[in-house]
Amino acid sequence: MAQADGVIACDFLHIDLVDLRRVYALVFLEHGTRRLHIAGVTAHPTAQWTVQQARSLAVDLGLRLESLRFLVRDRDRKYTESFDAVFASEGIETLKTAPRVPRVNAHCERVIGTLRREALDRLLILNEAHARRVLDVYAFHCNGHRPHQARGQLPPLAQEHPAPSTDLTAHRLIRTRVLGGVINEYR
Repeated sequence: MAQADGVIACDFLHIDLVDLRRVYALVFLEHGTRRLHIAGVTAHPTAQWTVQQARSLAVDLGLRLESLRFLVRDRDRKYTESFDAVFASEGIETLKTAPRVPRVNAHCERVIGTLRREALDRLLILNEAHARRVLDVYAFHCNGHRPHQARGQLPPLAQEHPAPSTDLTAHRLIRTRVLGGVINEYR
């Protein structure tokens, strides 16, 4: 677990829209906390766009970036030397996965699969802006509410489990619908 705290992984996710066009999202996952970051969504991911998303992520992470040591990514041509340089300037070493070996980036592949099963496969995505909204809402749910086994059933943003209720008759169960009821959160 100690090594996982210093690793962030990235991968592209494709989303098929209602009109059969395809958009792409750049997804980052911090291994130690399991925190999910949706860097951006576009119909035409270029190397320049990917570099800009890396810069934006570096700004968003701020001081937390100092705790990261490695970036795991595949060998897609959209990850250029400039992309790697964004992370190298922060002291993060880029580790490229072997060709055609998706298991090397298993944590990121797993979160993308979960995102598909829990949200994208259950919704009709209209356009790029709608895809961005859906991904942002899912990331907010995943980071703030969804428990992760690797963290002892804690969500990524939680520091400790809530105190257990002793008098269950005094509390009501509250359901919050996420993405129009595709996902439900209970408190």
